[in-house]
Amino acid sequence: MDSGGDRRRVVIVGGGIGGSILAKTIQFNADVTLIDPKEYLEITWASLRNMVEPSFAERSVINHREYLTNGRMVTSSAINITNTEVLTAEGQNIGYDYLVLATGHRDPVPTTKTDRLNQYQAENQKIKSANSILVVGGGPTGVELAGEIATDFPEKKVTLVHKGPRLLEFIGLKAGAKSLRWLTSRRVEVKLEQAVDLNSTSDGNGGQVYQTSTGESIKADCHFICVGKPLASAWLNETILKSNLDKSGRLMVDEYLRVKGHSNIFAIGDITDIPELKQGYLAQKHAMVVAKNLKLLMAGGKESKMSKYETGSAMALVSLGRKEGVAQFPFTTISGCVPGLLKSRNLFVDRTRKQMGLKS
Repeated sequence: MDSGGDRRRVVIVGGGIGGSILAKTIQFNADVTLIDPKEYLEITWASLRNMVEPSFAERSVINHREYLTNGRMVTSSAINITNTEVLTAEGQNIGYDYLVLATGHRDPVPTTKTDRLNQYQAENQKIKSANSILVVGGGPTGVELAGEIATDFPEKKVTLVHKGPRLLEFIGLKAGAKSLRWLTSRRVEVKLEQAVDLNSTSDGNGGQVYQTSTGESIKADCHFICVGKPLASAWLNETILKSNLDKSGRLMVDEYLRVKGHSNIFAIGDITDIPELKQGYLAQKHAMVVAKNLKLLMAGGKESKMSKYETGSAMALVSLGRKEGVAQFPFTTISGCVPGLLKSRNLFVDRTRKQMGLKS
């Protein structure tokens, strides 16, 4: 690959929210290549709404080409890194002057937007045709999905099973308690401190019977798994960055979001070892810091002038149906319509599209 004249070659691996915003932001400052196994950016915090309202996905699933008008898109997975190149699964060697890793979590989804939209249609049909639904996992994903189904399909019996002692364990006690009260008020049955053995299901009368770790039987027509996904970093164990992974598989970065020991390799988003909640809006903050630093370095600026990434106080917004939510701020936790106005109605889709330079 040539060096693109005087412009520096920036290769971004991963087309989630962080990698996509970075590519969009620097595409006119560098020779940008985005490597992603899918052809689109997905606004992932809208994915649960897409399951109950598939038409919502038309705006929250965005082809990379819609915003990346001055860069190169390679639809493939990266499988190796050297000091000068990225090797893709298709055998392409893509040279770089600067490399940014933004692979996030591993989530096997379809390659094309059309297939992803069809997948949401199928999941919607699965919900519509079921009388009873089991949701496994009581983190933000499980709570939000149970809330979406209970709001749009109040006639359906929804059971949520969570292995922990409370919902939303990643944030404060109050948020979990408020979410539990909201769900139970919508007739969602919540079972805590139990796990579901999906390998021991049996056929019941018109549905499946699921066994929990406490010996309970739960009858449901279908189920959705809403537990944490593994990091998409295992491939780095075979690369020059294998010694830069911590024991959790995250890349160790410095205050400028550079991979430690590598002056021209950065990492952003969930794959970093920054001690903070792994959330989409923080990946966006990472992207903007790295965009500033890349622009500075590519213009010949001094490293001493680079921007540092500053962690903030933990904040979290979890939507509860269409109009309500629960929000944890540094000094308080609130629930009801105010956090609902902040997130639940539109799930920040219009705002994110605007950030990407697209019509809301």
